[in-house]
Amino acid sequence: MSAVLAAACALLVAAALWEVVAERGEAATSRFRRRVLRRIGMAGGRGEKGMLLAAAERRLERAALGGRISPGTLLTAKLAAGLLSLPAALSAAPVAPGRLGSLVVVGVPIAAFMAPDLLLERVARTRRERVAATLPDALDLMATGAASGRNAGALLGEAMRSSRGPLREELARTVAAIECGGSQEEALRELRERGTDRNLGTLAAALERSRRHGSPLSRALHEQAGSLRRDQRRAIGEHAARAAPKMQLVVALLLVPSVLLIVAAAIIANSGSILPTF
Repeated sequence: MSAVLAAACALLVAAALWEVVAERGEAATSRFRRRVLRRIGMAGGRGEKGMLLAAAERRLERAALGGRISPGTLLTAKLAAGLLSLPAALSAAPVAPGRLGSLVVVGVPIAAFMAPDLLLERVARTRRERVAATLPDALDLMATGAASGRNAGALLGEAMRSSRGPLREELARTVAAIECGGSQEEALRELRERGTDRNLGTLAAALERSRRHGSPLSRALHEQAGSLRRDQRRAIGEHAARAAPKMQLVVALLLVPSVLLIVAAAIIANSGSILPTF
């Protein structure tokens, strides 16, 4: 009888311990899940955005796609790309040379996960290049207007109307914010912090300094335009310098062998008259 009671007591103690461990384990699991979701960006605590969500929002803003694609959609596309590439990685791993199979299984999904970020960075780089190509003329126009005493809002409006492409879009956002009743300080700060192009940030900083401290704006804008043109000339020179070795490589690998093949074909065709007969 005592053995039965001891067994019953042991079962009750084990059940109580199981309930306590299960309750604590569920709470710990819930905390861990919230922490992981907060880190990967699917949830935020106390009004803060997750790490990956904030990074996705910054990339979309640099590519000027913030109003078209949401950060959640970008993260979903990244996860889908990583998952969809996993079967291809598993099928390619057995034929990988040596011990590269495990590297293929791990590396291909990671590369697919990062592919949308690379595409966004390419879009942002192309956009920055287009802004830099059209900004010097807009800066010269603004410098001329600043010399006649116009304020920052009027200068940005003139530059926006005379510009095209991404520069017009960026300036239009700032002009719209001012015309809708917002302060120039807030609009210029948004232009500087938007992160789409550092040259626009420099322009916004120059306009803000002139508005606050009365510093000469026309000279600063002319200097920025001249600096941008010097950078463009240097980039063109570097591109031309890199083109010469590429052309030499084409000549060495394609043109010279083709000429040698023509010469060899002519020699073989006339070998009977060239070589002595025995």
